[in-house]
Amino acid sequence: MGRILFSFLLSSTLLLAADTPADPGPQAAVQQLFDAMATHNADAARAVFAPDAGLFSLGGNGKVSKMPVEEFVGLLASTKNVWLERIWNPTVLIHGHNATVWAKYDFHLNGQFSHCGVDSFGLIRTAAGWKITYVSDTRETEGCSSPLGPPK
Repeated sequence: MGRILFSFLLSSTLLLAADTPADPGPQAAVQQLFDAMATHNADAARAVFAPDAGLFSLGGNGKVSKMPVEEFVGLLASTKNVWLERIWNPTVLIHGHNATVWAKYDFHLNGQFSHCGVDSFGLIRTAAGWKITYVSDTRETEGCSSPLGPPK
């Protein structure tokens, strides 16, 4: 009886471990992008995107702009400006290999507030982990209040 119970507990533990995803999740991919932006690491930024991903922004004037990932990565690699983007209270929705991360954010350029808004990231889970398929954001300069306080 003891052997049967031990075998059952061992097999149950192994099944639970197999069902637990080893990857850190879609929000970690978003943070990897922010870390790459802060360090101007173009290769790390490129690696977090799926092929043909794009970045879309809605400016305060209502105009939508699109930037291909390679253009964004080139800008990141060439700028000397210090970029800091922060999100808070993200909503993460996952269904199978598809995910969305939605959050309010603020963006600081060279230590000074630049703009805020809402970030929306679409992601897919690949064999290499979560990859960003799109970034969509609003860009606002008024009515911005971050619970994170000033950057450190």
